[in-house]
Amino acid sequence: MINVYTDGSCLGNPGPGGWAAVIVEGSDQRFLSGREKNTTNNRMEMLAAIEGLDAVPAGSAVTIHSDSQYLVKTMTRNWKRNKNNDLWDRLDALSLERRVRWRWVRGHAGHQRNEQANFIALEEAKGRTVAELPAHLSAGPSKPRGEGR
Repeated sequence: MINVYTDGSCLGNPGPGGWAAVIVEGSDQRFLSGREKNTTNNRMEMLAAIEGLDAVPAGSAVTIHSDSQYLVKTMTRNWKRNKNNDLWDRLDALSLERRVRWRWVRGHAGHQRNEQANFIALEEAKGRTVAELPAHLSAGPSKPRGEGR
């Protein structure tokens, strides 16, 4: 089972935003992140999940952990999709190629990997790529991905 912890951040809505995914497979951990110049928080939450799923092999069993009810409930309870259809289409396609479980986690509640994703996404939104995590968040090597697509 692969666990992907995701978060998105936006400074203004719209404004500059960042996304992050912490991918954990066994004892291995890696980080992906990126930014957009003019975006929304919801788009960053979705892009974190998209990039996290895209980074794991098709056919994998994966759990996406997100503090975005918008993301998780749209994927699990078929909430209406009024916006961001380009990202929903990408997310649907990636999800069909993997065995995905969606799990909502409470944000800012001390869950280490959620806090890692939050920290990295916020730094990306501020225009800073994270080379190292603060000691209280560090649990392995960091591999930021840089500019978003």
